[in-house]
Amino acid sequence: MTHPTEHRLTEAEIAALYQEHGEELRRFLWGVVGDWSQIQDIIQTTFHKLVEVGHETQPESRKAWLFQVAYREALADRRKKGTQKKVLGQLQEIQPEPTSVNDDPLVRAEMTASIREAIQQLSPDLQQVLRMRIYEDKTFIQIAEELDIPLGTALGRMRNAMHKLRGKLAWTQRDT
Repeated sequence: MTHPTEHRLTEAEIAALYQEHGEELRRFLWGVVGDWSQIQDIIQTTFHKLVEVGHETQPESRKAWLFQVAYREALADRRKKGTQKKVLGQLQEIQPEPTSVNDDPLVRAEMTASIREAIQQLSPDLQQVLRMRIYEDKTFIQIAEELDIPLGTALGRMRNAMHKLRGKLAWTQRDT
């Protein structure tokens, strides 16, 4: 039995595929995400996957495989950004409507300190899930796998953390 690494694509093969399809992938991804910095990240991830598992693809189907991987990565990136936007929106619901006072850097710094303090008051389990989801952009499936807990537990911890943060931050807002 041969070892799988013996059949991995060579650097020259990967470079040739990048040279042949890189620009076309960029144009394709521009239509999907419309942000050059994201496109570069997605292409890097796509070719990283090519390095890892590209040898398992048929040479005649590698172009289609590259486009499929890039498209899936773009969609995953869009989902991450949507989730971040949703969480930030939920946190903003806690805070008062923007006014000229909230534009003051001192007020924003105080709000940030309040949020950090509220997060630190959560249990370590809730803090861990919250940080993994918001700051590390991990999916709940990834969080559940890494923590070796059921998916429902990961979701419940996030919901519990958000609920407790709303309560703590609403209380802070009433005090000011």
